[in-house]
Amino acid sequence: MKRNNRKSFAKRGKKEQRNRKAGINRNHKDRLFIKLFGSPENRGNMLSLYNALNGTEYVDVDALELYTLEDVIYLGMKNDVGYLLDSYMVLHEQQSTYNPNMPLRGLFYHAKMYEKYIKQRGFDLYSTTLKKIPTPQFYVFYNGDKETEDRVELKLSDAFVRPVAKGKFEWTAIMLNINKGHNTELLHKCETLNEYSLFIDKIKEGIKSGMDIEPAVNVAVDWAIHNGVLSEYLSLHKSEVVGMILTEYDEKKVMENLKKESYAEGKAEGKAEGKAEERELSNNLILKLISLNRIDDLKRLASDSAYRDKMIKEFFPDK
Repeated sequence: MKRNNRKSFAKRGKKEQRNRKAGINRNHKDRLFIKLFGSPENRGNMLSLYNALNGTEYVDVDALELYTLEDVIYLGMKNDVGYLLDSYMVLHEQQSTYNPNMPLRGLFYHAKMYEKYIKQRGFDLYSTTLKKIPTPQFYVFYNGDKETEDRVELKLSDAFVRPVAKGKFEWTAIMLNINKGHNTELLHKCETLNEYSLFIDKIKEGIKSGMDIEPAVNVAVDWAIHNGVLSEYLSLHKSEVVGMILTEYDEKKVMENLKKESYAEGKAEGKAEGKAEERELSNNLILKLISLNRIDDLKRLASDSAYRDKMIKEFFPDK
């Protein structure tokens, strides 16, 4: 157990060293999606998105109770947009990378949101009466490069080591593809989400044409302002938006590189551990043969690896 703990600490130490080396700032920087749909001054966009998702027609932005948790950090990222409306506890996350672990992340986020809700209302969870809580909604807005269906239900039960009966324990993240050509009906119902999708697509278009990220973002911003795509917001916050996009892009690129580096290190460590175990087995086999005075077998081991493996299976069948 102690040996495993040392390995765990060593791996965490290496990861932290890589993060420092890469210059990753774990203090979250707001992304454009959060600015458009999570800021108090943009409650209208939040309400429009809710209506588009639920087929409702709410107009009173004051009915929204914000639940974005500023102090909750998980895997280096705060939850994006959270609010309470019409007895629903709503969570929205924007992802540019496909992530099958979103149900578990959503469960953690919602737990914190419910904790806040219960404290605000002074609920006594030891009471003999049932305390009603808002129904959860969890939508992930995906605009990455991996091709996916318009709507994908990611279920927590898919991560369970042992399967359970359907619906017994579940937490679902509904991932909606908001790339160009996907979920057109939803995008038509929420103008800001549609314009956000068009703007991000324009950046991707520039990068695919061979442009570096910074000029691609600047060209996309100018195009968007000229064509009435998020034009009011971009006109007022152009430099801020460019900075947000560049930061998000850099962090994504760095994390991809760190994953590759981590994989390579893990592979090398695995090989090293495998070789150490192999040496230990060989040494134990030699000692065993010496104790049995099987000199001929010892001589053969030196030149015949297949015979050595056969002998290891004979004396150490569980290895």
